Amino acid sequence: MDANAKELETSFSTRPNRFTLLSALLASTTSILLGYDIGVMSGAGMLIRENMRISRVEEEVLVGTLNVFSLIGSLASGKTSDWMGRRYTIVLAALTFLLGAILMGLAPSFPFILAGRIVAGVGVGYALMIAPLYTAELSPAMARGFLTSLPEVFITVGILMGYIINYALTGLPQNLGWRLMLGLAAIPAIAIAFGVIAMPESPRWLVMKGRVADAKRVLLTVSNNPEEAELRLQEITKAASLLTGPNWHGQGVWKELLLRPTPPIRRMLISAIGINFFMQASGNDAVIYYCPEVFKAAGIHSKKHLFGVNVIMGLSKSSFVLLSAFYLDKFGRRPLLLLGSFGMAVSLIGLGLGSKILEESTRKPPWAVVLSIVAVCADVSFFSIGLGPITWVYSSEIFPMRLRAQGSSLAISVNRLVSGVVSMTFLTISEKITFGGMFFVLAGIMVVATTFFYVFMPETKGKTLEEMETLFEDNSNNQSHGRRAEIEVA
Repeated sequence: MDANAKELETSFSTRPNRFTLLSALLASTTSILLGYDIGVMSGAGMLIRENMRISRVEEEVLVGTLNVFSLIGSLASGKTSDWMGRRYTIVLAALTFLLGAILMGLAPSFPFILAGRIVAGVGVGYALMIAPLYTAELSPAMARGFLTSLPEVFITVGILMGYIINYALTGLPQNLGWRLMLGLAAIPAIAIAFGVIAMPESPRWLVMKGRVADAKRVLLTVSNNPEEAELRLQEITKAASLLTGPNWHGQGVWKELLLRPTPPIRRMLISAIGINFFMQASGNDAVIYYCPEVFKAAGIHSKKHLFGVNVIMGLSKSSFVLLSAFYLDKFGRRPLLLLGSFGMAVSLIGLGLGSKILEESTRKPPWAVVLSIVAVCADVSFFSIGLGPITWVYSSEIFPMRLRAQGSSLAISVNRLVSGVVSMTFLTISEKITFGGMFFVLAGIMVVATTFFYVFMPETKGKTLEEMETLFEDNSNNQSHGRRAEIEVA
């Protein structure tokens, strides 16, 4: 893009218009499904264990199954969305999760709950990939960070909803309480499936299919004026010229991504997989899932008090993810990502210290309980500033058009796999090395993550999706020049 066109687009695209914002909000509501499950399972899992007398290992399997099987949805979503479009993939995600929620709510036994979580997991996998990708493809460059971080906002809203439902239903008989907690997830799934009717298709997907006139109509709707729409259409059409026309459904993408990637594509893949790996290796989901277990070990035994701590944590998380979303396009991805990951490392050290003191004290000093509560709230808050929203933004924006859907699906499948492994081993490992030891391990992981982000993640603020390949190519060239210079000096 030449400098004049770039300046023109920047002046047009400082703010999204109302229709773009509405479409991004509707797409991002799919993320409520995962958030609600994370929040509600922190309480429902404990009630299921007590009601059905399952072991801790079975509880870990129950919690982690959704994350592991969301890997299937994430891997399939790239090909599916290239074939049937972004909108209908969102509908598929909502309907699949709806079926899983019904199975969980009506389950007569543990295997049936497990089956429901498998089905719901596939739906979550679809939702996690398609919501930020659709939003990125619809958004103007200067507002993309805010709009594409909305899925994390809705994950956090869903977590808070799950906590509130746990708190509200904790007085019901166990057999009824957990069923209502899990079954109520069907309500947002139905709303999302109907809400998609009001959303346009992605203009970039339409251009890939040769439907340029349809793409222009969408761009006229989501742009602030006809000049901006025309400029965006020209850029998208130029990028789409690398594809093979309306019969292209993503053929050859895996070969280009994994077997013969160019240096910029390789760097994109490393960056996308790396940020998704560390998002879940941070243990954030596991901390949220098992927070009641952690504080139960700390000496808090009242379910009302345990679920009340969850609500406080949910409010902290919600506040900071909104703060990050509003400032993401102002400060950029890198500063917030580095601040968030370093803050998580410090918070996890504090949480590990508080947990260790509580584990080794018979009288459970109140200050150590307060330290643990403050540290866990700080941990989820720093996650919401950095890794939480920026993972979805980065995964959906850095790949070129021909690779975007399947590249994002590969990165997010790593996210779901690591989330499942961490969720299914958190309690077992914590029994071996204590909760305090586990938090110290997670703190070490976040130190490594901060280093990775500093080295590998270039700033993408204000760049159009069509400029990303050039950005990563320049970054790769700079690195190779630096290495050559070092060799010559030596």
